[in-house]
Amino acid sequence: MRKFLIALGIVLALAVPGLAQDAGSAPQAEATQGGTFGLRAVLQDYAKQVAKPSRRTIGPVIEAIAASGEGASRFLQAWADKRVGLRESDGSFFIVKKSGSEYQLSDPVTGEPAGTAPKSDIDEVKPNSGVRAEIGVALVRFLLSDPDPKKRREALIAIDRNGEASHLEPLRASIPDEPDPAIKAQKQRLERLLTIRFGKDAEERVAAIDSFGADLGLDFRATLNPLVATTRKVFEGAPEGNVAKTLKPGRDISEDEAYAMLVSVDMAPARISASEMQQALAAHVKNGQVGGLPLAAMSDPVKREEAYAALAAAGEVPQRLTNAEAEALVADHQFADIYAEPDPEVTAAAEAALTRVSRTVAGMQTVDLGLDALSLASIYFLAAIGLAITFGVMGVINMAHGEFITMGAYTGYVVQLFVPDYTLSILIALPLAFAITFGAGVAMERLVIRYLYKRPLETLLATFGISIALQQLFKNIFGTQARPLTSPPWLEGAWTLNDVVSISYIRIAIFVLALVFLALYLWVMRKTRLGLEVRAVTQNPSMAASMGINPDRINMLAFGFGSGIAGIAGVAIGLFAKVTSEMGQDYIVQSFMTVVVGGVGSIFGTLAGATLIGVLQKGIEWLNPSNTLAAQTYMILFIIIFIQFRPRGIIALKGRAAGD
Repeated sequence: MRKFLIALGIVLALAVPGLAQDAGSAPQAEATQGGTFGLRAVLQDYAKQVAKPSRRTIGPVIEAIAASGEGASRFLQAWADKRVGLRESDGSFFIVKKSGSEYQLSDPVTGEPAGTAPKSDIDEVKPNSGVRAEIGVALVRFLLSDPDPKKRREALIAIDRNGEASHLEPLRASIPDEPDPAIKAQKQRLERLLTIRFGKDAEERVAAIDSFGADLGLDFRATLNPLVATTRKVFEGAPEGNVAKTLKPGRDISEDEAYAMLVSVDMAPARISASEMQQALAAHVKNGQVGGLPLAAMSDPVKREEAYAALAAAGEVPQRLTNAEAEALVADHQFADIYAEPDPEVTAAAEAALTRVSRTVAGMQTVDLGLDALSLASIYFLAAIGLAITFGVMGVINMAHGEFITMGAYTGYVVQLFVPDYTLSILIALPLAFAITFGAGVAMERLVIRYLYKRPLETLLATFGISIALQQLFKNIFGTQARPLTSPPWLEGAWTLNDVVSISYIRIAIFVLALVFLALYLWVMRKTRLGLEVRAVTQNPSMAASMGINPDRINMLAFGFGSGIAGIAGVAIGLFAKVTSEMGQDYIVQSFMTVVVGGVGSIFGTLAGATLIGVLQKGIEWLNPSNTLAAQTYMILFIIIFIQFRPRGIIALKGRAAGD
């Protein structure tokens, strides 16, 4: 027992110093973590300067705060926003917020709530504009070097929106140590833009302008435009400043504009108009006379001038200058457009850069217009390819073709109601839309169309009636409101080449889908037995029948195949267009024009027709962007004229279609 007690005493003796050491180090660690040797210590050391800041002495204080670690940026921001208060009872600084008769306090280091204090105990720190500017510079430098990339990007966005000369040096200083390549490139670009605006000398600014070349960025053009902005001014002698253009009255500006400029700067009296002169004369009629002349003489313009001159000589009305006097005043002054930027080298470089950019923009706009036309052509081709099959093979004018497009779009909508994954739903909707519209097309051919062959007028009327019936059926089932057909996330947004050229991913997908169906059509028509039979029936149905081919079966399959492709087109078009019961009517006219202009029965003719119509429509819209209805009217007129010269279309088909 005695040995046990001795051993226990030795263990306790060894453990107590360790516990004491841990207990002693804990407050030190806590104090260090809490910022006693960081921001709080700096605030205590510079308490007077923080409480009563002056721009002449605040620099070292801000530097010390910025280097203090945790909470520095928070405190600097609050200080700049006048949200810092000094608690007089203990001399501590807090971030404060008024709340009734007291202040809510927040710890400047952690930002955590630190209780409340009465207004009498808080002295608000209100730095002047000069001190706030210095704080702003420190904040920019602090944020540009923040470890969090998100904060660095936010700082760059803020500088880009409201850049100042004070931001340039901190931005330059942050570039060498920037670890993120994308952010570094953004910093370098922004540094060049700020150099153009706030560079110290012309050589530096011109070099920054030239470094962009023919860059199409909107930020670059927005930086250059103020440099070449001009103000129209009048001078008594030679024009002063950075002169953009000397103006000659009567050639560059009218005499009246020149005189109005003189009046605006108090270099000439305001002109008295004829109506103002008449009002002045009427106000000074005395005893049947005005200006010493009888009222009866006032019908003569010369007498009115004499009467007004007499009143002006008596000091009763302002002097009225004659035209000769006004012209003499204008001739005695110089007029010019003066650049807002005082340095001629900078404005010359800016003008040259804007000229380069304008030429590049014109070229890129042409490319963008071409992409838009190609995109529209792919939509028309996809909508018309099914009609090309039915019209080319069977000679049937199917006015319900647009409703098959609508049917496909509604199929995609219904699938998305049950399959929330948009990518999977589209993959399911495409073949399902083909199957449904294929079946509808076969049913329509078997029940109606096959009884109306060689009777185009009756076929047109019958299919038009079916079109109206299907539209009403869609309204009864889905209502009149537009239904959403949502594209997958990977189709959102647009492919952007620069600030001028871009095209949405949905349009690209439709273009690819059109190429896929072109390849599928060519494969079916040239590599399969069905294609061989379709071509045989197209060229000579009687001979095809004598060879054992059933023309009725081929017509049925061809009509169903064309209707099925229309259904797939509906899914694709529904991704960017409104899915309504009248959706198909928006494309039926263009589909027929595409087929007729391209050449009935020729898939390459349909492709050529879609391209021609797409380019033509976009070109007319570019020439007259404010009136799309007029653009469509001009396009139809052009197509009518075109058909007069090429009634069989761009690519004429030989065989039955050509004979018909």
